[in-house]
Amino acid sequence: MNLKDLAKRLALDVFQSRGDFEVAVTGGYTGDLLSDVMGNAKEHSVWITCQTHENIVAVARLKNLAGIILVNGRKPEDSTLGKARDEGVIILGTPESAFAISGALAGLVGKK
Repeated sequence: MNLKDLAKRLALDVFQSRGDFEVAVTGGYTGDLLSDVMGNAKEHSVWITCQTHENIVAVARLKNLAGIILVNGRKPEDSTLGKARDEGVIILGTPESAFAISGALAGLVGKK
């Protein structure tokens, strides 16, 4: 399933769309500790986090992630949006918890 279809199926808000919405999502990673995500997230997965600062963009680029989903109704900082636009990192959001959106994502893309 590509990121565009995933965003639609999960009714995600789009905060920053400049990037590859057609990328095939291979899985997901839920975590808020940047070093943990850097060490364990897999390429083309979606990162689920409550972090909103601009360092999430650098981690997403480093790991070649499909995109970032912010949970609990959080919104990215202005500097994060600017960096994401510059780097082509898609940022999505949901009012759902990390637990709920992780379960929904797992049901759509399976376990990797």
